Amino acid sequence: MATITATPARGLPALLRNRAAAKLAVLALAAVVLVPLAHARWASGTWPDALTVDLTAPLTDTSDWIIDNRDSHPLFLYFFGHVSNAVVLSVRAVYLALLAVGWAGVTALGAFVAWRVAGVRLALGTAAAFLACGLLGMWVPTMQTLALMAVAVLASVVVGALLGLAAGLSDRMDRMLRPVLDTMQVLPAFAYLLPVVLVFGIGVPAAVLATVVYAAPPMARLTALGLRGADRGVLEAVESLGATSRQRLLTARIPLARKELLLGVNQTIMMALSMAVIASVIGAGGLGDRVYQALASVDVGAALAAGIPIVLLAVVLDRVTGAAGGDTRGAGRAVRPYALAVVAAVAVAVAVAGRLAGRAEWPEAWTVNIAESVNRAVDWMTAHLYSGVPVIGGTADWAGHFTTWVLDPLRDGLQWLPWWSVLLVVAALAWLIGTWRTALTAVLAMAAIGVLGVWEPSLDTLSQVLAAVAVTLVLGVATGVVAARSDRFERLLRPVLDVCQTMPQFVYLIPVVALAGVGRAPAVAAAVVYALPAVVRITTQGLRQVDPAALESARSLGATGGQQLRQIQLPLARRSLLLAVNQGVVLVLAVVIIGGLVGGGALGYDVVFGLAQGDLATGLVAGAAIVCLGLMLDRVTQPTDRRTTKGA
Repeated sequence: MATITATPARGLPALLRNRAAAKLAVLALAAVVLVPLAHARWASGTWPDALTVDLTAPLTDTSDWIIDNRDSHPLFLYFFGHVSNAVVLSVRAVYLALLAVGWAGVTALGAFVAWRVAGVRLALGTAAAFLACGLLGMWVPTMQTLALMAVAVLASVVVGALLGLAAGLSDRMDRMLRPVLDTMQVLPAFAYLLPVVLVFGIGVPAAVLATVVYAAPPMARLTALGLRGADRGVLEAVESLGATSRQRLLTARIPLARKELLLGVNQTIMMALSMAVIASVIGAGGLGDRVYQALASVDVGAALAAGIPIVLLAVVLDRVTGAAGGDTRGAGRAVRPYALAVVAAVAVAVAVAGRLAGRAEWPEAWTVNIAESVNRAVDWMTAHLYSGVPVIGGTADWAGHFTTWVLDPLRDGLQWLPWWSVLLVVAALAWLIGTWRTALTAVLAMAAIGVLGVWEPSLDTLSQVLAAVAVTLVLGVATGVVAARSDRFERLLRPVLDVCQTMPQFVYLIPVVALAGVGRAPAVAAAVVYALPAVVRITTQGLRQVDPAALESARSLGATGGQQLRQIQLPLARRSLLLAVNQGVVLVLAVVIIGGLVGGGALGYDVVFGLAQGDLATGLVAGAAIVCLGLMLDRVTQPTDRRTTKGA
């Protein structure tokens, strides 16, 4: 009898020793206590007005002061003015140099650099990419974009390297910079375009500096990572030889961090190119301006003609900078000096010959107009697929059904929930997947949205993000599973994913709007297309890295392919799958905000409206709410061990 009564006493502590079960028990107890109290105090579902802070007046006063003093205050005359002039002169100098070299010289020099870094195949690909830009009639806009990106990337690398150097050498600086870098990456570009425009006006300086803000964080993070990850044995050996701290940095830590530094340059270039279209809104010009103008007129052909060169530039620069830090550089190092000199001389000779022959500009007769053909194809698809398709309906019908059956109920359900219940759900999810610090950060971020007075628009944006993430994960994980099991399918899928990742976000909006009209559904569809490649790649990599011995053991026990996937691969790839969810959320959020241009509404519309009307208060408040929303979603979806590794 005593044994029977003692068994539950031993079983309950054993159950509570399970961390997940203990957390669930605490959450259940907290819900029992807090929910009745919160319901009695705040029965209404909307955020209380007494808990909001109106920032309209101070932000409007700040905007007015900047406008009134921009042409007279010493800060603008002797600091921001010199920065603006330096940026303009630098971009113009690079642009004129590219025009002076001519299309033949740029192509030859680009191919030479690619050959030196990664071999013949990439050199031929680089030459073909530049020639394709000319054939599409986009040579001059391509050179404009290349000049602006060269200056922006150089500035981003310098700023990012200095910040990363400080964070890599100082724990205190690392803790101070981490939230700043998080904000710089999560804050939508449209939100910080407005203050940049207020200070520098419309034009190239504002575009370059906005790009630097967006593109510098990856360089800073990877620089700090490389410096902190340097081999301790090597550093101790150098120190034992009597080297000073400066000598240890220059002769050991930086050389050991070479791979991370080059990866930082690679990521900075990708981020800067992704800003090419967004920066065109404030006068960047170049290819981005062509894409933006095409969006305004829903001209899919013109958008594609300008978007393809951006993709080609991104792919070429990605491959070249990626090869610079990888094993593929072996081909370049194996080249004999005299062969290197001959090829360099040939490249210079081609550039000089093209210039002397009066062929510096791309010949007009060598252009191909793809816009008309693309627009005819889009017109056919719009006429035959937009609506009235038997049985399955048209794309506009699908968009309408998705809005009615998914987006509207999800938005209405979130807005119906009492605000305190939303905070409790956020806290529960963040604590279950992380720690109490994670839960506290997520709750404070979500509460800040209410304090800013944009609770309902934020929940509307959250509904779009959740719907887009759900679709992205279903398609991305399924595709990643197939790619992990088939090498041929992965090889066929790789160039498609490259194009989808490097194509400017604006380009996705144009065909989606043409086929589905304006509204929230097109914004969600564009976000899915943009976020899908990252989810597919991470899922594929995670499944391929599963221990082959575990799969072999399962096969020896007679497990089918489905059983191996469900019971072995997916559980062992949990970290990668959680990372895929996290990255999917971040990328979806970025494009859903841009969806404000095509009727997405909510916070995206407020940010775009603030930029268009020069309303600093509306734009910055919505941008701050997006940062808080992104921070909350990041904490709710980010694995605990990743945060522990990063030291968060």
